[in-house]
Amino acid sequence: MSSVIEQKKQIVSDLADKFRNSKSAVVVDYRGLDVAEVTELRTQLREAGVDFKVYKNTMVRRAADEVELSDLKEVLQGPTAVAFHEDDAVAAAKVLNNFAKDHESLEIKGGVVEGQVATLEQIKELANLPNYEGLVSMFLSVLQAPIRNFAYATKAIADQKEEESA
Repeated sequence: MSSVIEQKKQIVSDLADKFRNSKSAVVVDYRGLDVAEVTELRTQLREAGVDFKVYKNTMVRRAADEVELSDLKEVLQGPTAVAFHEDDAVAAAKVLNNFAKDHESLEIKGGVVEGQVATLEQIKELANLPNYEGLVSMFLSVLQAPIRNFAYATKAIADQKEEESA
């Protein structure tokens, strides 16, 4: 076999591994963004720990077939870039959605979340969720609320008894 075919097989294999190992993958059309905008987008994604790369649609289609994500092929039209994040399902969607609000040329097409193909609407909903740290913070504040209310009630009773005895 020729070395070009071997290189393409390796790319498809690597891409399939990324789909398997990532919490989320967001597919975008970057047509219309100038070099400065793409550089800004890549910087924001890199800071969030997101792997962002442009792939040929045929490579993505073959990788999607390999990991049984055939429904993803519907969004693979035109120039395609894929943003992967291995640890946080929200990070890539959040950065891309925020960037798309300011830059109409960036179009989110769809993606994969936790091994399931996600629509554009699902990706946008995901982008509006808080990140992991935010969710943990919200959960802890919910757990603390009853204890805090008990402490306030106890203090109010103590203050009231103190006033009565004075």
